[in-house]
Amino acid sequence: MAAPRRDTRGIVDAPELLSRVRFRRREPAAALRPYLEHYWLIDWDLPEPYASHVVPHPSVNVVFQRYATRGAQEEPPGTAEVSGIGLELFTKKLEGRGRVCGVQFRPGGFRPFAPRHPVSALTGRRPPLAEVLPATQGDIDAVLAPDDEDARVAALDAFLLGLGPAPDPRADLAMALVDRIRTDRTIRRVGDLADEQGMTVRAIQRLFSAYVGVGPKWVVLRYRIHEALEHAESTPALDWAALAADLGYADQAHLVRDFTATVGVPPTAYARTGAP
Repeated sequence: MAAPRRDTRGIVDAPELLSRVRFRRREPAAALRPYLEHYWLIDWDLPEPYASHVVPHPSVNVVFQRYATRGAQEEPPGTAEVSGIGLELFTKKLEGRGRVCGVQFRPGGFRPFAPRHPVSALTGRRPPLAEVLPATQGDIDAVLAPDDEDARVAALDAFLLGLGPAPDPRADLAMALVDRIRTDRTIRRVGDLADEQGMTVRAIQRLFSAYVGVGPKWVVLRYRIHEALEHAESTPALDWAALAADLGYADQAHLVRDFTATVGVPPTAYARTGAP
């Protein structure tokens, strides 16, 4: 399995966020890597509030979190939730002092840990962890309490390995299909993917609903927006018409429409300001 990604794809105005928080990605235990993208760890101690914005990936996350007033002597109890795929721009106000330890599952990789319900039941929702997976406050504290980063990672490994993910060939297929969409720009239509796999479009849609949480068309569009966002942050005087064609859009107007609906501002405005 590849090491954790080093890009900031999906983070809106990543340089500004990274100047305010400590953000790291860590690799999970070997037995978990088929199901997980990575762990992500964030710590901050801010003199004033800051709003972060993320264009969500087609991934389920488990999020352990603890927030405190800046300068507080005692740490409050931590909480944990399962974050289903967010359909809209996710905005989080960070203030005071905080710690987050997150688990980003591969698209399709969460279902083996919670096989009783389709992943689409979590889409757009953030239920407490104990409503979805067997977890106690002791599990949450074990992840959040250590100041040592390696100890936090070890606690995440122990919690997830204790759940004993069940092998599932359909989860493997879902993960492979999403990865195909992510890495191959020639996959622009669900029909292209269906023809390549010898499946019907409806069969792929059912698979994605059960194991990914959103439809394959949504995944195609979301990865396009991630790439457009990355280009907007890194390329001065970007040729939006050329990028639209490269990403498989019929024309620039369609890219502008999708980008604006997802990020909240037109791409040219975002390129000038770096934030919604």
